[in-house]
Amino acid sequence: MTAPVVSIAYHSGFGHTAVLAEAVRSGAAASGATVHLIKVDEITEAQWELLDASDAIVFGSPTYMGTASGAFHVFAEASSKRWAARAWQDKLAAGFTNSASKSGDKLHTLQFFSLLAAQHGMSWVSLNLFPGWNASTASENDLNRLGFFLGAAAQSNNDQGAEAVHQADIETAQHLGRRITEQARIFAAGRATVA
Repeated sequence: MTAPVVSIAYHSGFGHTAVLAEAVRSGAAASGATVHLIKVDEITEAQWELLDASDAIVFGSPTYMGTASGAFHVFAEASSKRWAARAWQDKLAAGFTNSASKSGDKLHTLQFFSLLAAQHGMSWVSLNLFPGWNASTASENDLNRLGFFLGAAAQSNNDQGAEAVHQADIETAQHLGRRITEQARIFAAGRATVA
């Protein structure tokens, strides 16, 4: 079986979300995927074609004003050409986001990603982690410390740079990279069985 191809289509305004994109890449690559990092605000036609040829696309953006960044929204609208051609139909999708607040309305950004995926006919892959840091015996260093199910969520203080992204959030993003790769393998094996 060939290695799954995972593309990470993301925007990062101040570098925090880029750290998460790299973590997703690291987790996916460690699980055997061929991975492409694509900055959506600099996307080329060749990179659109990489997305078209991918088994899975992971969407990433900071959460600004309760939704994905403007640059990510421009990318999402531009993907309508792919929507019309059903180019991403039956691919896997997942997502990650970051904001300065613990909640920061990140759930809305993840929901936006999942709706975008649904419009394209993609299958959404959740984080599949129990919430961390929700008991007296738990720790802020737990995976999924912010307790999201739909995708990976991170919190980074707005007065600190990308080097201050919380290690637990980085490890949660790595988990997402591993999970999307594992699911892509399962999905491909199911297709082969049906064919």
